[in-house]
Amino acid sequence: MSACGRLYRCAIFALIILAAGLAATAAVGAESGRTVPRFASLRADEVNVRTGPGVRYPVEWVFARLAMPVEITAEFDTWRKIRDWQDTEGWVHQSMLSGRRTVIIVGQVHTLRRAPSADAPAVAHAEPGVIGKLLGCDSRWCRIEIAGYKGWLRRGEIWGVYPDEIIE
Repeated sequence: MSACGRLYRCAIFALIILAAGLAATAAVGAESGRTVPRFASLRADEVNVRTGPGVRYPVEWVFARLAMPVEITAEFDTWRKIRDWQDTEGWVHQSMLSGRRTVIIVGQVHTLRRAPSADAPAVAHAEPGVIGKLLGCDSRWCRIEIAGYKGWLRRGEIWGVYPDEIIE
């Protein structure tokens, strides 16, 4: 094999090793050292969402929902790429995000239950788009608070938690 062929194979091998190393660290944000992806919520009732990570990028739209849950999918310096429950993505400054966990009701009107059971008494009814504070989750149900009412909803009735995430 020629030196050029060996060099080519060595370069390919080096790229594979580099890619494997990047994939292994992709679960931790390079800027914050925290897990990516992760859920957060909006800190303000108006948050500019930009096309890229910096003020030189144009504002594509403005979120107008205080405490709306978002998923942080990437980090760059002090900017976080976020995704909402409708799969809308963009970049926001980290100061516009809170670590406080919230969820949003999806689908149809759902019954907030007193206990994590379909047979448990109703506490309230929650309409799609309503935001609640996440209090905890077991394997099938999540406990939330909406307008002072605390109760349980099935995981499939909300957006803002991962399928296997247990929150105590």
